[in-house]
Amino acid sequence: MNYAMRMLANRHTRRLFGATAGASVLFTVAAAAAAAWGRPHAAALVVGAGACLVLVLLGGLYLYFRNQERILEEAVAQVQAYLGGNTDARLPCEEEGELYRLFQEVNSLAAILNAHAQQESAARVFLKDTLSNISHQLKTPLAALNIYNGLLQQEAEDQPTIRDFALRSEQELDRMDALVQNLLKIAKLDAGTTPLEKTEESVAGLMESIRRQFSWRARQEGKTLELAGADDVTLVCDRVWILEAVGNLVKNALDHTEAGATVTIQWKAFASTVQITVADTGSGIHPEDLPHIFKRFYRSRFSRDTQGVGLGLPLAKAIVEAHDGTLQAESEPGRGAVFTLRFWIPAKL
Repeated sequence: MNYAMRMLANRHTRRLFGATAGASVLFTVAAAAAAAWGRPHAAALVVGAGACLVLVLLGGLYLYFRNQERILEEAVAQVQAYLGGNTDARLPCEEEGELYRLFQEVNSLAAILNAHAQQESAARVFLKDTLSNISHQLKTPLAALNIYNGLLQQEAEDQPTIRDFALRSEQELDRMDALVQNLLKIAKLDAGTTPLEKTEESVAGLMESIRRQFSWRARQEGKTLELAGADDVTLVCDRVWILEAVGNLVKNALDHTEAGATVTIQWKAFASTVQITVADTGSGIHPEDLPHIFKRFYRSRFSRDTQGVGLGLPLAKAIVEAHDGTLQAESEPGRGAVFTLRFWIPAKL
């Protein structure tokens, strides 16, 4: 009984049932009249009345389902508008009935999603602002400490112990400054408040900039930095951020290789992607660590690096993903590591 009441709550459904019931009553009356007063032609009259009943029923069903299709098309249009970014799009739910009840629930779900999105956006902006404020507040004391440390080094020319501690202090200050800057960069990417200024860039030119940035360090450490790729490969990206991402991968490779090692940056264009790889011939990544290397502040129990803060790889991954790309790592102990960046080519998808 309750199901019937819910089904008949919609006026279009009531009209369909009313038309069907009326046509059935008319057919019954017509058939009875034909049987009572038109005996010679009773069969023909009954058949004619039945044909009229079928036409009326088909017409009613056609109008009903055409109206339902119109309602569903409008609902689909609103859903597509919502997915396209119009968060104010809503399904029509002015009528009664189970279908409109479903539409009301979908509208409620959209409102909840909007509320969660606004809360998440506000939380990200708060995080970015908080870290920005912390970073700003730390810049002045860090700069002052660097100045004081430099003065100590000058005054300790003839005092090896003090000079040694001053050098160690300088390293820790540099480490702290790098930590603050990386935290700020990750916060900006997380908050989505840093627009990417994308232009079409030559990948060969980008990688040559990376080579120049790290060539002096590579020579000092007795390592080789090689480039391999075609000159005509291009990538639509934010130049500054991509240099940051690849630079972090190259720095990571140099940090975890010994003298005589080779770090190779290779790039290639495929049908729908541009791929950049950073490979080294170092000791590799332990299998236990491989699933966790992109986690922030992660430190391996096998690592001999005491200077890193565990933000270089997570920052690189965040930058690549902000470009709708992917970053993956492959490694075997004793056989080096390979980091692969893949960027989609929208025009070729």
